[in-house]
Amino acid sequence: MSAVHSDMKSNIKRVLFTEQEIKEKIAETGREISEKYDGKPLLLVSILNGAFIFMADLCRAVTIPCEIAFMCAKSYYAGTESCGEVTITKDIAQDISGFHVVIVEDIIDTGRTLAAIVELLKKRSPLSLEVVTLLDKPSRRVVDFNADKALFTIPDYFVVGYGLDCGEKYRNLPYIAEYSAE
Repeated sequence: MSAVHSDMKSNIKRVLFTEQEIKEKIAETGREISEKYDGKPLLLVSILNGAFIFMADLCRAVTIPCEIAFMCAKSYYAGTESCGEVTITKDIAQDISGFHVVIVEDIIDTGRTLAAIVELLKKRSPLSLEVVTLLDKPSRRVVDFNADKALFTIPDYFVVGYGLDCGEKYRNLPYIAEYSAE
């Protein structure tokens, strides 16, 4: 575990996935995406803010030409619970109808955010559409939604690190950890 300021460590209950474990899963996923879409127009769409670190590492693990785009959807705001409403605050401007689109997400919790994004993007007629998520938390699902690929599945823990935050803090941790407010 790399050096982390003591203020940040005080709320870390335990590390769930190390930096090395994350790197290995991303390398494997990058190979899979590269093989599946070799010779095809590929667009990776990252969901901000949480997925930006995952997107950076995943797109570098993809060895075929690809384009990237970013969307931002909010459902958490400043707390640790989803508010239940999904708002698209940044949309992609480009025409996606000529692309195989892979949505790159940090975590699927209730499923509301991704279900709304998938519904929106499907209306734009991509060649194909799939979702790759770093973390999946199926016990919290309130809508019928599953990723095409989840790198890790976790129980109902609130997690931080590797792009995931609590009140915009902890995103810079190089690992994924269980967060405790105590």
